[in-house]
Amino acid sequence: MVKGTANIILAFICIISTFLLIAFVQPNYHSSNPCIIENTSFEGGEELVYRVYYNWKIVWIPAGEVRFRVQDKGDVYLLEAVGKSYTSYDNFFRVNDYYATTVDKETLKPLTFVRYIEEGNYRKYDSLSFEQNVGLVQSYNGKTKATAKHKEFEIDSCALDLLSVMYTLRNTNVDAYQPGEFLDIIMFIDEERYPIHVVYEERESKKIKGLGKYSTLKIKPELVVGNVFKKGDVMNIWVSDDENKIPLLIESPISIGSVKAVLKSYSGLRHPTMLDEN
Repeated sequence: MVKGTANIILAFICIISTFLLIAFVQPNYHSSNPCIIENTSFEGGEELVYRVYYNWKIVWIPAGEVRFRVQDKGDVYLLEAVGKSYTSYDNFFRVNDYYATTVDKETLKPLTFVRYIEEGNYRKYDSLSFEQNVGLVQSYNGKTKATAKHKEFEIDSCALDLLSVMYTLRNTNVDAYQPGEFLDIIMFIDEERYPIHVVYEERESKKIKGLGKYSTLKIKPELVVGNVFKKGDVMNIWVSDDENKIPLLIESPISIGSVKAVLKSYSGLRHPTMLDEN
């Protein structure tokens, strides 16, 4: 993972997914199998676009956008996230990142995951093939696809990747938790397992610039200390308090400065949304 400003778009995708480690609520687990999630929050055709800002001291700089898309591919969903810096920001630091996950439509278990990272001169290829039935994941990790090295890892039951986390844990029952309670989840990424601890803060009426004032669910994920985040960093996330459970505003520090992401547009939602009421 590259340092400093190289992490702006990558950090946001981590923010969105770590968030939806939406650990503030209990997923709609199937009664007979805790790894099967009943999908009630999204469907094929959904698209969410976020505008990302980078803050240095007191100046907020429009850095780029991240676009999330769901495609219905029969028995599976193809989940994609594309992060790109604005042309005006490219001279400062160019970002062109692509993430894709396929999940079983019935269980929402991840089947495959891949990401291509282009950030300045930094390049990264990361591919995972999940074998949930035997508790293994096949990993190909390197600078490029051609040079990626294969390794096999044992994985935790119900293991999730960086992107499937977001969609799996949008299927939640917010009333299962009280303010201050938390949920721990395991995510596998970069040949490592990451335990994530997230606290559900409260329901809050939040005014969001460009969108309006809405009833939201506020959560605070514990951040993974490393190149993007340092010890003591706190992230705040406000999620729509409706059946879609989409993040509206994310504010987070990174190793240098901080980032903010605001929902710019949405389409193809499965349920009516409070956003249409303003």
